[in-house]
Amino acid sequence: MPESQRIAVFDNDGTLWSERPFYFQLQYSIHRAHQLVDKHPEWRQQQPFQAALTNDIATLTAGDGKLFTQLTEATLGGTSITDYHAAVNRWLATSRHPRFKRPYTDLVFQPMLELLAYLKANRFRTYIVSGGDLEFMRAWATRVYGIPPEQIIGSRMKTRLVRKNGKAIFERLTEIEFFNNAAGKPVSIRRAIGRRPIAAFGNSDGDLQMLQWTTTGTGKRLGAIVHHTDRKREWSYDRKSRIGHLDKALDEAARNRWTVVDMKRDWKVVYPFELAK
Repeated sequence: MPESQRIAVFDNDGTLWSERPFYFQLQYSIHRAHQLVDKHPEWRQQQPFQAALTNDIATLTAGDGKLFTQLTEATLGGTSITDYHAAVNRWLATSRHPRFKRPYTDLVFQPMLELLAYLKANRFRTYIVSGGDLEFMRAWATRVYGIPPEQIIGSRMKTRLVRKNGKAIFERLTEIEFFNNAAGKPVSIRRAIGRRPIAAFGNSDGDLQMLQWTTTGTGKRLGAIVHHTDRKREWSYDRKSRIGHLDKALDEAARNRWTVVDMKRDWKVVYPFELAK
């Protein structure tokens, strides 16, 4: 394929790193709720903050995602982008995953890191296309995945340019501008890249439209789904899960001959820290 067409897009949560027991960005929002509650004592009796403060994940992830969105807006906005990146990186440096007791950035998938390196060696441009907050990923993804910030596409908070202490800075408002999931993913790819990718990788129904759009173009195409089947080394979930719900996309994979990666069967190693074994 001509180099100009060598574009591959990747979901992040559940595709490039784990998303259990719940999205890592949600864990950060809960952390922020605890930090901010003294300034907002009313949160102790209001949802979704009450759920965040009591670690009620079922409530936060139930229904149409409205509570999840409200929590994101209130806890991840209201700061400059520079300060936000610094706060995210401080949290990543000190927090540990509840199961593995390791930094969250240790929970990236070794086979996917190898895939990113393989594609880069073959002159592909690789993009992250995620429902996660754009600036949350930009804070660490270049260091972990080697993907530059301009090749990260995510949900966006509204921002405004302001002057503080004689400097122009971007400030994040407490309102989501665009939720980059499901049908929104092809829209944001088209807007940011201007080309249809030739390869797409996901793990849930939130990636379905991205996979459909990528694989229905002309010429050689690849659609792939990471199927979480390894309860021992990672987790096992698909059709009945609230986190990483994989149902329609799994059926579409069979009809469209997308590659389904069985984590238990196909991956010798899940995480980089297992390589030492």
